[in-house]
Amino acid sequence: MVHGPLPGVARAYGRGMARTPFSPAFWRSPLRGPRLTSLLGVVLLGGITVLFLTGLLSYAAYNPDLSPVNDKTPDKGILGFYLFSWPTDPHWLYRLNQGVHVTLGITLIPVLLAKLWSVVPKLFTLPPARSLAHALERVSLLLLVGGALFEFVTGVLNVQLDYVFPGSFYPLHFYGAWVFFAAFVAHAALKTPAALRNLRQLREEKDELVSPEPAEATVSRRGALGLVGGGSLLLLATTAGQNFDGPLRRTALLAPHGGAEPGTGPGAFQINKTAAYAGIDAAETGDQVWRLVVVGRTGTVRLGRADLLRLPLHSAALPIACVEGWSTSDQWWRGVRLRDLAALVGYDDPPDVLVESLQRRGAFRRAALRANQVADPRSLLALFVNGEELTPDHGHPARVIVPAAPGVLNTKWVAHMTFGDL
Repeated sequence: MVHGPLPGVARAYGRGMARTPFSPAFWRSPLRGPRLTSLLGVVLLGGITVLFLTGLLSYAAYNPDLSPVNDKTPDKGILGFYLFSWPTDPHWLYRLNQGVHVTLGITLIPVLLAKLWSVVPKLFTLPPARSLAHALERVSLLLLVGGALFEFVTGVLNVQLDYVFPGSFYPLHFYGAWVFFAAFVAHAALKTPAALRNLRQLREEKDELVSPEPAEATVSRRGALGLVGGGSLLLLATTAGQNFDGPLRRTALLAPHGGAEPGTGPGAFQINKTAAYAGIDAAETGDQVWRLVVVGRTGTVRLGRADLLRLPLHSAALPIACVEGWSTSDQWWRGVRLRDLAALVGYDDPPDVLVESLQRRGAFRRAALRANQVADPRSLLALFVNGEELTPDHGHPARVIVPAAPGVLNTKWVAHMTFGDL
């Protein structure tokens, strides 16, 4: 009687297992190893930390705890512990923050993909957990890989395609970022000491990432790193220009708001929503028809464009900066100070304000601004830009412009302003 498997069956089983991802022999690249993975991990450690912090700052810039109309994540609970009143100085603050956030995120894509490629054998390691520490590492790795892919994919879709991912970008990206970063911190705490040791060693040690049966090398590790770095530099060079005007914007070949400026003349700078997209009816915005309704402590005031032109006009040089990462240089705006409009309805000390637009489609038809934003002398209800009347696409007959605020809070086609407690 034969006890145990037949020798031929055992050999066939072994060969079959070698052809599956669960066998170390399946992963034959000679490039994988602890030094390569550690180097990529250290780069991501710094880059993802900056991404997370700039993402939190971007969210704070919307002042989500000011008013429900600004809050796209109303169930955030303790995740909003850090929120603060967004400042107006320096006036380029949001432009810098979001430019770094989006440009760095796109630049890190080759590094992230290379890192995921380098550790993919670990996802198939058997047994699933050899100890509690190993189980924690595996869980953090799964959350890290899934969270990284989710955050980078949703971010790129928002930037490149005006967001086509199912659901709302704001809550998905916000909550996903917290889950991802929690896994990232746990994984970094577990692996950073080993990663630093790997980088200090002159020779590659045996590791579960090193193939027991490596294939013949077709490229060196230095060449692979050069390929990853070159890919990142290419993405940087073809994206970063969307944060500048003039010739540099033409270099942003992979950015939706790169390339040539839209048209010529004083209004030839980037926009996100056209008047047609927002559903603006030209019959509503004519000088004889349009009225701005201002509500406050002493009642309601209705102002036509001619009435606004009789008020003191002021100028400010401010950029437009979008959550999608693109921005303009400073444009020269002229109009009525928001704090002067607050004074018309009884506020010597400017309060918060709720601004409502004529737009019928698109997010942020209503947006709230904090008192410090209203009080800033550069915060305007703009009637002119770069010496000419606003074009329909730039918000004619009147739009808000506030230093350091995200573009969507600079409401266009303004129809109604309510000063006071929101």
